[in-house]
Amino acid sequence: MAIKIEKKIKGYNVVKPEDKAAPAPAPVPVKEAAPVAEVIQMHESLERPETLVGNTYKIKSPLFEHALYVTINDIVLNAGTQHEQRRPFELFINSKNMDHFQWIVALTRILSAVFRKGGDVTFIVEELKAVFDPRGGYFKAGGIYMPSIVAEIGGVIEQHMKSIGLIHDPEMSEATRQLIAEKRAAYEKATAKPTPAPAVGADLAAIAPSDTAQASATPETHTNASGFPPGATLCAKCNTQALVLMDGCQTCLNCGYSKCG
Repeated sequence: MAIKIEKKIKGYNVVKPEDKAAPAPAPVPVKEAAPVAEVIQMHESLERPETLVGNTYKIKSPLFEHALYVTINDIVLNAGTQHEQRRPFELFINSKNMDHFQWIVALTRILSAVFRKGGDVTFIVEELKAVFDPRGGYFKAGGIYMPSIVAEIGGVIEQHMKSIGLIHDPEMSEATRQLIAEKRAAYEKATAKPTPAPAVGADLAAIAPSDTAQASATPETHTNASGFPPGATLCAKCNTQALVLMDGCQTCLNCGYSKCG
């Protein structure tokens, strides 16, 4: 069959008979993407809600006549979803002592600004705990050494971040716990005072059997404020008076730290 070409030929292609019989490929169906929930992250432009949840911590330091009250308020992101989380939003410090009002206000504003900035804010804890008072630190309740009042504020922020899940404290293994318990028992046994023997010619009948048994079985039970042997010194790792000398090596009976590895 003749076909009249009325337009100028710009190109051509050879079509074989088998190509005409081949059916055109069916279009591949495009799957619709599953809807993704919008996860809200912490950022500077996030508006403050009318109500925030928080906690208030009391700090009683021998450096201050009056106690400090640290309040940390959290914002709840993605409430009611699987991505729900609490993030620190603002911090306030209140006290009757107004001598350090300027640096306290500056510290609260800077920390609140860092909290609202978003991202990983856990670095604040280490920065604050590394501040040392030139007049010397102090021991808080429990025998834990604090190098400054700023360091204790950092400890409060660390405690709060652990409670909301921002910081996860690595758990001590059972083997380490058992090793510490064995070392403490060995140290207490080595430092226990021996029971004095009765004098020659003393009336043994005058000494009650229960008294002698109790005297021989009861070791020295005096402890320091941390609950560790009184001769313990300060551990550089956990800041607790639990470092004792055993077999020529300094060993911490609280965290297991040892200078000998």
